Amino acid sequence: MLTVFTSPKPFEGRIDGLQRNAIRSWLALGPGVQVMLIGDEPGMAQAATGLGVEHHRQVGRNAYGTPLVSAIFDVARAQARFPILCYLNTDIILLDDFLPAVERVAARFDEFLVVGQRWDLDVQDRLEFEQGWPQALRRRLESSGRLHPPAGSDYFVFPRQEFTDLPQFALGRAGWDNWMIYSGRKKRLAVVDATAAITVVHQNHDYGHLPGGQPHYRLPESQENLQMAGGREMVFRLPDVNWVLGPTDLRHFPLGHATLGRRLESMIYLLLGPGRAARIARILMHPAETTRYFIHRGQEPHEA
Repeated sequence: MLTVFTSPKPFEGRIDGLQRNAIRSWLALGPGVQVMLIGDEPGMAQAATGLGVEHHRQVGRNAYGTPLVSAIFDVARAQARFPILCYLNTDIILLDDFLPAVERVAARFDEFLVVGQRWDLDVQDRLEFEQGWPQALRRRLESSGRLHPPAGSDYFVFPRQEFTDLPQFALGRAGWDNWMIYSGRKKRLAVVDATAAITVVHQNHDYGHLPGGQPHYRLPESQENLQMAGGREMVFRLPDVNWVLGPTDLRHFPLGHATLGRRLESMIYLLLGPGRAARIARILMHPAETTRYFIHRGQEPHEA
């Protein structure tokens, strides 16, 4: 039913165990799930063999050597055995509510994108996927988990024919996940926030795998991703979806006083698309933010 694909970090140190936890949770979904690892990071081939999942080594990279999201999606699309694809970050654990939720969306829509918030959890141990493990993990979430803010998504579920036109985004850097939500809305897909129906668990870790140990949003590639996305106006978040999947229902995103302003703003960006007109619209709608930005720039030291 579903092809799950990812491009892992090197299988080294603590990340090794976290990634193996995640992949084993995907395999625990059952035989209707195809799992593939894409890339040639250290330890990936051995991990794929040991876990019994597919491994596709060749993937396009940018000038920094970072895998390209578009190249990863192209490999997955070419090798997928199932019509629905799911990209996941390799530190994300899936539980038993994942496939039923995807099936509910696919039964309603032919063209869709499913996204959602994650739960952050400190996981120090190797998980054992014995009977009752989803319930045990949910109990850990209740006591020590934290629902991550609705800024972006760590998983994307969509039919194989969608998202064939991705810009040359760098994987693991900011911006491309927000562009996915924007692009889905622009193409008039059913963009579904499944937070209330799907429990995905992010295993907390540091940024030791990134250059200088910096968070991804501080790296130059994140700024390049933002430019390729079309600018800050195209940074759509989970409140910008148009459908919500609950435990028992699938409904249009509810409008209220707290969300109406942002809904109107996002509609303007969808209408205008990337470019000067959208930037002007953003300046007009956020004058205080624009003023702070130019004041900050004016206070920056200038090179001699």
